[in-house]
Amino acid sequence: MNKLVPISSPALPALVAAAGERASMRFLEFFAANIRNPHTRRPYARAADEFLAWCAAAGMPSIAAVEPVHLATWIEASTRDPAAPSVKQRLAAIRHLFDWLVTGPVVPVNLAGSVRGPRHVRGVPQTSVLDPAETRALLDSIDTAKVAGLRDPR
Repeated sequence: MNKLVPISSPALPALVAAAGERASMRFLEFFAANIRNPHTRRPYARAADEFLAWCAAAGMPSIAAVEPVHLATWIEASTRDPAAPSVKQRLAAIRHLFDWLVTGPVVPVNLAGSVRGPRHVRGVPQTSVLDPAETRALLDSIDTAKVAGLRDPR
């Protein structure tokens, strides 16, 4: 195989390197070719690095040995510190990474597919509703002396 990028890159997590050359190349391709936006790439890389470092510390021998329970435990531990949207972004990064690795094929299934993130509900409605007086004032503001106003009948 023609090697254009050194696989022993210092940015490569140990669990990925332990899974072999194919896994290493797919991991690098995920960040180099699949995610074009640097503002997405940075947090996704951070999430992948944190998760895989956590897995290595937990004794996983390679990325192929990671199970959904490991991701669920990591997500649960992550929920204590940052806000729910941050945790959901981390989970999205891992889901996207494992989708890429499944199509590789580096791992047989996407372990993140069955893991749910924390629930997040916005407390303030995004669109306000006009009360009847505001609606009437809006409709009365249409100038019917002009063609545009006539086009919008009351």
